[in-house]
Amino acid sequence: MKFGITQRFTCNYLPEYEEQLLVSMAPANELNELYSQLMHSGFRRSGEQLYRPHCPDCRRCNSVRVLTGEFSPSKSQKRILAKNKHIKVKMTSDQRDDHYPLYERYISAFHADGTMYPPSYTQYRNFIACQWQQPVFLEARQDDGSLLAVAVTDRVKDGLSALYTYYSPDFEKHSLGKFMIMQQIYQADAMGLPFLYLGYQIDECRKMNYKTAFEPYQRLIDNRWVQYP
Repeated sequence: MKFGITQRFTCNYLPEYEEQLLVSMAPANELNELYSQLMHSGFRRSGEQLYRPHCPDCRRCNSVRVLTGEFSPSKSQKRILAKNKHIKVKMTSDQRDDHYPLYERYISAFHADGTMYPPSYTQYRNFIACQWQQPVFLEARQDDGSLLAVAVTDRVKDGLSALYTYYSPDFEKHSLGKFMIMQQIYQADAMGLPFLYLGYQIDECRKMNYKTAFEPYQRLIDNRWVQYP
């Protein structure tokens, strides 16, 4: 395999550090087959690219994956499931017309201070779409069909890879982000897939700490998956 290394830039999660990425340079027609293999080594997808942190002065990012068949919701997670029991969740391979407007509202409401603001349809497509990997969408809808949340996820050989979740700002108190993670866990288990890959955990970053609340989970440390708890 061939890889490239990006220039250093300010870390989005720990601004006092600099970030550098290792990026797969494999031809597009080979990436679909390599995707599952590279996931085991801590890579993620963004648009057409597969990347992994390769920071010279920091090892704080650890890939996290949930063991779907062994997952047991905590008391607080059970309350989230009960609060949202009226919501209907469906998986589709089609990006529907109401997906992007919800994404735009979500970014404007919750991430106006981040690199994804201001949102645009081109930015959204460049982030989500991929020629060699078709993402799937878990939609959460009310009884009247109105869209509340979308979890964009990729299927790999041994699991689902949670790419991004966005939801209606009007339902912030319903903890839809955590609800949609659990829906992806249950979906992966129903498909006979043992893992849900959640991306990177950074213990010092408060925004990331929700990922280790879904137990049991594994973290990739020194190229070895270690189980917690």
